[in-house]
Amino acid sequence: MLGIEGVSVAFGATRAVDDVSLDLADGDVLAVVGPSGCGKSTLLRAVAGLEPLSAGAVRWDGADLAGTPTHRRGFALMFQDGQLFDHLTVGRNVGYALRLAGAGRAATRSRVAELLDLVGLGGYAGRLPRTLSGGERQRVALARSLAAEPRLLLLDEPLSALDAALRTRLAGDLRRILRDSGTTALLVTHDQEEAFAVADRLAVMRAGRVVQEGTTTEVWAAPVDAETALFLGYDVVLERAAATALLGAAPDGARVAVRRSALVAGPAAAGGAGRDARVLAVTPAPDELRLLLDIDGVGEVPAIGAGGWLPGPGDRATVRIDRSRVAVLRD
Repeated sequence: MLGIEGVSVAFGATRAVDDVSLDLADGDVLAVVGPSGCGKSTLLRAVAGLEPLSAGAVRWDGADLAGTPTHRRGFALMFQDGQLFDHLTVGRNVGYALRLAGAGRAATRSRVAELLDLVGLGGYAGRLPRTLSGGERQRVALARSLAAEPRLLLLDEPLSALDAALRTRLAGDLRRILRDSGTTALLVTHDQEEAFAVADRLAVMRAGRVVQEGTTTEVWAAPVDAETALFLGYDVVLERAAATALLGAAPDGARVAVRRSALVAGPAAAGGAGRDARVLAVTPAPDELRLLLDIDGVGEVPAIGAGGWLPGPGDRATVRIDRSRVAVLRD
């Protein structure tokens, strides 16, 4: 239903968005990810009508929105700080758009209660925003955005101001809420884990351009190039010779991207399955033991330690490889 066709946005001589084309089907969630300054937030603002286009078109059901102002596009925006009205109760915040649309009091109360239940805040209508946690405030902001039943919800880094644990939990809740409400959404974020948790499809931006687009599974498993792989969380990119030494066979591509979790190291086992390695460094982490290994013919690679094993630098190890967490790069 949303069509972004060859869109460019320029600030002076700088093209912040450069010839971007994307489609978003009814009921789907598309996440646009990329590092700070890649143009993703500018793209979202262009879709909203807040930035003029230098070229291209934004369409809804095929109709060009060039002459349609922001407040008439039927889109809702949600930002990272929520932008709640602190002098209004939660219920009045959520019902704000309904009152503007002329909804009656009974209908507004019913819809507000329904939305607060949807976001897990039933019974909070009489609270003031300043009494809420950061995660609760974002849930209120989401309920307010959904109140007007927008045909498209635009989310600009909606969870970035929250701590890591809360961000992870709310990402799953956000996906459920969007699915339960049948909302079509465009999300921009620099956090690839948030994007994978929330979205159906993923577009990766770099220097104003979309370098890869597909389902979250497709992009995760087959990044288009080394820079994209490293941004998506792969830890190291090996050239063909090192990749061949690691995998025991030449890869069907120029290079191979490897996640730390692809290599699991344990005590050296004579004649056991796996590759021999030497431990260079050990870093404890809450959920795993992170290692830096030296593997003959491969060089230095990150790995994780097997449960219950506490090696030290210089110890020998045997490494097992999970090939499902290795991506061949064909660039």
